[in-house]
Amino acid sequence: MNAGAPNNLGQKIQAALVADGGRQTRARSWIVQRLTELASSGETFSVEGLWHDLQEIDPHLGRATVFRAVETLVKMGLLNRIDFADGSHSYRACGDQHHHHLICKKCHRVVDVEVCIPEQQVIEIGVENDFEIDGHSLAFFGVCADCRK
Repeated sequence: MNAGAPNNLGQKIQAALVADGGRQTRARSWIVQRLTELASSGETFSVEGLWHDLQEIDPHLGRATVFRAVETLVKMGLLNRIDFADGSHSYRACGDQHHHHLICKKCHRVVDVEVCIPEQQVIEIGVENDFEIDGHSLAFFGVCADCRK
């Protein structure tokens, strides 16, 4: 990481929102603070739930402001959209390290895993199917130990 680069998730989120053309506002500071808390706890969240949490701090905070910030951070790879087997989804502040998820089909528990398809296999898949692959996402669905009890 270069000397001027942000070194924690909160700083990275703040920098990403500013780089996307936004000003450093109070609303964005609250968004950054709450997302940093969620990242520390490993919790998943809905955008609606995040907005409601932030409205307790500032009742005038616009829903669209929160939705735009989340979408920006997903595009920049600082938030992950977690798609569940039942078609619903939530978000998780996982940071910008490449990883995948184990997802419980019953309780929606999400666990980060450091396992990945070997790069050579990804290249071979692309060659075999005449694709130029520039990224991938992998999720494992199942039932967690608590739900199996």
